Amino acid sequence: MSRTKESTGISEAVSPARDADPRVLVAAAVTVVLWASAFIAIRSSATHFGPGSLALGRLLVAGAVLGGVLLARREGFPPRAAWAGIVASGLLWFAAYMFALNWGEREVDAGTAAMIVNVGPILMAILGGWLLKEGFPGKLMAGLAVSFAGAVVVGIATSGGGGSSATGVLLCLAAAITYALGVVLQKPALKHASPLQVTTFGALVGAVACLPFAGQLVSEVGRAPVLATAQVVYLGVFPTALAFTTWAYAVSRTTAGKMGATTYAVPVIVVLMSWLFLDEVPTPLALVGGLLCLCGVAVSRMRTADPRR
Repeated sequence: MSRTKESTGISEAVSPARDADPRVLVAAAVTVVLWASAFIAIRSSATHFGPGSLALGRLLVAGAVLGGVLLARREGFPPRAAWAGIVASGLLWFAAYMFALNWGEREVDAGTAAMIVNVGPILMAILGGWLLKEGFPGKLMAGLAVSFAGAVVVGIATSGGGGSSATGVLLCLAAAITYALGVVLQKPALKHASPLQVTTFGALVGAVACLPFAGQLVSEVGRAPVLATAQVVYLGVFPTALAFTTWAYAVSRTTAGKMGATTYAVPVIVVLMSWLFLDEVPTPLALVGGLLCLCGVAVSRMRTADPRR
């Protein structure tokens, strides 16, 4: 039976009150922190797993966890109207984005990758304003500009000063494009299905698309140390199963453009996590860039004053 908009709690338009819902802000914060941690886990496990096998392992774990939760909640299959968005986001965001990012980070340094991938939120805001009729609010566009400048500063501060290949740059750009397209194409599905349904079946679609790497994954699991395999499991459970679900929940209750701007906090948290877990002390320039990222996020999330007051 198809789920109605009322039963899923998803409305056609996003009201300012709902956009400021503390639950949306908590969901966005969980997503940002866990996605930032994914960069650390990917960097650490990349020496033992190829780009395709790492994506497949991550998606298989996520699909198993999400499938179990879906069965426990008895939500069932999404309605027919949601499948176009689910399949599109599964192929573009869950499969293509993860594969391109995993490969791109092997070819370029982390700073360059951060600068290129952070083109994604700008594309997301443009596509959301055009395809989803979300418009182009001045504060959102100003916040995106400030955050992008901050991401560039962070990238310059953390770059290794060379060694970036043209292939790596193109792969990171492909990751940014598939990320933006996947988010924008996913949102219409959230009008018809729950965030859990959209995320679960999106992960399963992505896993099916990555099945050609199954043999490589089995071989690498047999050779990889336990810690590297545990990192793949972590990527599937937390940055994918949990973070993609909290993302879907939040984006169903606000605009794709605003959620995209929120992800500019990711490079800041990556710098801090690298400091804590990898003993990579951030430079003063990186801290300045991080502050710009956070300022841009704050500007983009500001509510417009009610003209009736």
